[in-house]
Amino acid sequence: MKQFSAFVAGLVFGLGLWLAGMADPAKVLAFLDFAGAWDPSLALVMAGAISVALPAFALARRLPRSWLGLPMQLPAKREPDRRLVAGSLLFGVGWGVAGICPGPALALALTGHWQIWLFVPAMVVGMFLFSALEGRHKRRSRELSLKNPGEESAP
Repeated sequence: MKQFSAFVAGLVFGLGLWLAGMADPAKVLAFLDFAGAWDPSLALVMAGAISVALPAFALARRLPRSWLGLPMQLPAKREPDRRLVAGSLLFGVGWGVAGICPGPALALALTGHWQIWLFVPAMVVGMFLFSALEGRHKRRSRELSLKNPGEESAP
């Protein structure tokens, strides 16, 4: 049941991205072109998504388990740090250059656009690079905390 519900959720998410135009790189680039022919329609899509997500996250915070009986696993709130800001900037630049972000990229993979065959491998390399750097960062933090047990290591 878990896999089926994940499949259905992914299908609905991909269909929503497609219908909203977020899988069209030209529409995304027009949304990001504030100085030119700006297309604000994706702002309405984002506002709609936020209006659905906020109450759902508020409910999820109060529940110990999901509707499928799994433990609720929400990320812990933390202050923005240098790594978060750098990652956000890198993501934003990539989105602005390509007009594609990861969700729509997977939806576009089914369309046969040649650009997507460059984007998806680059996205996968970025994911592996992040994983390697994150593992290195955690090992380094652990080593520092073992050397200096009374001191907190910087993020």
